[in-house]
Amino acid sequence: MIRLFSCTFVITYCNYIHYKKLYTFYWKSFIIKIVYNFLVKASDTMKAISVAVIGAGNRGDLYGEFARLHPEKVKIVAVAEPNNERREQFIMKHNIQIENIFHTYEELFEKDTLCDAVIVTTQDHDHFRPVMLALEKNYHVLVEKPMSPSPVECIEMVKKAKQTNKLLLLAYVLRYTPFFQEIKRLISDGSIGNVRHISIDMNVAYWHQAHSFVRGNWRSSTESSPMILAKSCHDFDIVHFLLDSPCIAISSFGSLVHFKKENAPIGSAERCLSGCEVEQSCPYSAKKIYLQDDIGWPVSTISSDLSLTGRKKVLETGPYGRCVYHCDNDVVDHQVVTMEFETQATATITMSGFTEKLQRQVRVLGTHGELAGEMSSNKITTKRFGKSEKTFHVKPSLFGMHAGGDFGLMENFWHTLSENSLKSTDSEDTIVSHLYAHAAEVSRLEGRTIDAREFVTKFPGGNRIRKAILK
Repeated sequence: MIRLFSCTFVITYCNYIHYKKLYTFYWKSFIIKIVYNFLVKASDTMKAISVAVIGAGNRGDLYGEFARLHPEKVKIVAVAEPNNERREQFIMKHNIQIENIFHTYEELFEKDTLCDAVIVTTQDHDHFRPVMLALEKNYHVLVEKPMSPSPVECIEMVKKAKQTNKLLLLAYVLRYTPFFQEIKRLISDGSIGNVRHISIDMNVAYWHQAHSFVRGNWRSSTESSPMILAKSCHDFDIVHFLLDSPCIAISSFGSLVHFKKENAPIGSAERCLSGCEVEQSCPYSAKKIYLQDDIGWPVSTISSDLSLTGRKKVLETGPYGRCVYHCDNDVVDHQVVTMEFETQATATITMSGFTEKLQRQVRVLGTHGELAGEMSSNKITTKRFGKSEKTFHVKPSLFGMHAGGDFGLMENFWHTLSENSLKSTDSEDTIVSHLYAHAAEVSRLEGRTIDAREFVTKFPGGNRIRKAILK
């Protein structure tokens, strides 16, 4: 009897386990099917966007690379580029049809609408006209920073985007980095209390200063932009993004001190490869920067022929082979900005070309703790007063530059257009940083503190920008 009962119990229990496993299996399968169908439907509604690129240089090529890696999201269908070599290389990469290949953006806009959006990556002074023409032709626009060296042009572009109901996205890649998104989250969560001060050190790196701001395209404030706008408009935007409060006062100091003819060492020459006696000991030597094994950025920007012979030829005749003490540069080599906000918080931005590494370092001081982060290491620490330190590591995409910001920007661009969610963007908010950078430059040149509220409203349409800041 006991044996019969035991056998019956075992059989019943085994059946229970069997059906329980079957129930669990079918329930999990049901959930997986629902999630799968949801994702498939979502992907069906988020189609790839078609894009034309105006300016197939370094940044245009990088955004194009995103399209090559993610054809399900972005498709490059047209290009406008006056440089024959760059244009041909870009065409080969993206298999662009002959009828969609243009030497100038004017030729592109003479055609009927070719695609969904335009990416503008021309030089700073050449953003305004292609952006305005694109918006008039009902294209959405992604424009490289800075939007324009002219505050008036920035406001006009934003106004046109509002009128045409088109996306005007400024390439503020730092907003899209996991690094600054995490800092924003930690501040919003109150992990260090109310923010009282933010400091950002923009360590430009000696070789980057020499490449871009002494020898390169951004060496002249009249031909491109003041360096505080060209390099650190990112930093003004991040301060604005993190504090979410209007700035009321700005002061700035800085100058061009080192990269001048009077500082040229004895024995230097006009060019690094033309008999310079101090080339071997000079850290700014074009030979050291451009003629090594690494042909990534910034070496990749000096020529389309990156062979050793090709690079030597460019250095012998082009701007990148010049001695840093014998160039026609006029932008600063160091500058500091101090800002005060309506919340009585303060911020400082230090931009210097005299650093070993190219990196951003951030400190945020709050009423109950402090936060520190180094963008290049993607490491953030918080220390609440009287508590143990906490460390946070973020993992950015390996695509592009700027600690995953290039990837995040293009993802946002695609996502916004594919879902038609234009309300999630605010061009007026993003150009506030440009106005703050211009105010800082006026302060530096005139030696006075600038009332930021008054400065913003003095431009046509500035009152509208001011109201947008206060929202």
